Amino acid sequence: MISFKTVLSGFYWRSSFCKLLKQSTRPLTMSSIEIGKKAAATAAVNDWLKDNQKVGIGSGSTIVYAVERIAERVKNENLKISCVPTSFQAKQLITEHELTLSDLERTPELDLVIDGADEVDKDLVLIKGGGGCLVQEKIVASCAKDFIVIADERKDVKKLGDNWKKGIPVEVIPMAYLPVKGKLESLLGGEAILRLAKSKAGPVVTDNGNFILDCHFSDCMKDDWYKVNLQILATPGVVDTGLFVKMANKVYFGTTDGKVTTRLPNSN
Repeated sequence: MISFKTVLSGFYWRSSFCKLLKQSTRPLTMSSIEIGKKAAATAAVNDWLKDNQKVGIGSGSTIVYAVERIAERVKNENLKISCVPTSFQAKQLITEHELTLSDLERTPELDLVIDGADEVDKDLVLIKGGGGCLVQEKIVASCAKDFIVIADERKDVKKLGDNWKKGIPVEVIPMAYLPVKGKLESLLGGEAILRLAKSKAGPVVTDNGNFILDCHFSDCMKDDWYKVNLQILATPGVVDTGLFVKMANKVYFGTTDGKVTTRLPNSN
């Protein structure tokens, strides 16, 4: 006769085995993704940050690690660095880490910009703007001698849209969003969707007071992002796009085990 203790013991081991099986088949955890972000950010700051630089600070979750590393090096090496933010979030990070805050009026020419990306293709074309800061990010990046991108390995793709399914962000003047939406859909195919806020009724409003259209274009338009970008920019009411074409000097990708790979323009 099987004892009650034996039944409980068997149940315990079956339960433990099931838990282990579930754990082994889970997708990448956030902690492993964060390892990649931190590795990319740390490597980029170590390679590029020098004394007496004027540095543009990007936006997004990976930038947090870059600012942390910049602050460490400033403190440990007594570096003199001034930082120009690309967003309210970036400004907060700079002040929280007691770094010297500047702006483009005082420092219109930058030595370096470090920023993240929503996706990077094999030609170093970027999608940015998932956080709604695309215009400031592009302006600041355009003022730098070197534009360095940091991201985890999920952002590394052969073609834009392989992983990022939210479309190309396009910032538009509020009064023009419907005409722009119609023109882009007619010109490039697909659908342009007004980005709605999650914590309030109505659309997302950028730091510049504008709206964002997330554009999903037909496949035939995805072979020449340079041309697509120019066509969008030529549409009255468009402020700028989340396509960063021929801008990045180097991209750092961090893996879940803390390793870092890099990519240069035309390195494929």
